[in-house]
This record gives sequence, C-alpha cells and structure tokens, in this order.
Amino acid sequence: MSVRKFLLGVTVGIIGTYAFQKYKPAHISSDAALRKVKQEVKKHGPIDGSWIHMVPEEFIRNNITYKIYRGGISRTIHDQQEHLEFIVNAENGTILDIQEIDV
Repeated sequence: MSVRKFLLGVTVGIIGTYAFQKYKPAHISSDAALRKVKQEVKKHGPIDGSWIHMVPEEFIRNNITYKIYRGGISRTIHDQQEHLEFIVNAENGTILDIQEIDV
C-alpha cells in the first residue's frame, strides 16, 4: 500500500467522522424515549397504555435547560388504575421525572 493511499484513507475517515458528529440528530426520537420509559415502568408491573408528545420542548429545572419529551403511562395495579406522567431528556433518553397523577 502506498503512503498516498493510506493518507487518503485517513483523511476520508477523519472528514467522515467530523461530518457525522456535526450533523447527527441533536435528540433521540420520541418513540425511542417512550420505549426507554416503558422498559423501566414494566419492571414494576404491566402497562395498559402510553402516550408521548412527539415534539421536544424546552424545560428548565435547577437553572439547567433541557430539551424534553412529556408523556404518560396508565396501568392497573391491584385492580386500581394508576396514571403516571413522565419527563424524558430528549438528547439521551434519561428519565428526569415520573410521578403519579390523579385523573
């Protein structure tokens, strides 16, 4: 292999990596975020239904601004309906908050 071909390959690799990092999506999809939340909630019982807002929104907590998805899950535990509302970081899918709500 010639040095010229090797350097060309390295250059193309560096440019490709840079382009991927520069233009990759800034957030995960709402479907992926919902799957992550459902995966965690299923550890504590079955899920009857779920929903998620598909457009990320800005959310401020402790002077830190996040892009988040909001959603909800309903389930039946011991013959009682339970409704949960959640907030998920749209950049990486980290669950920021889950709380039970009264309907």
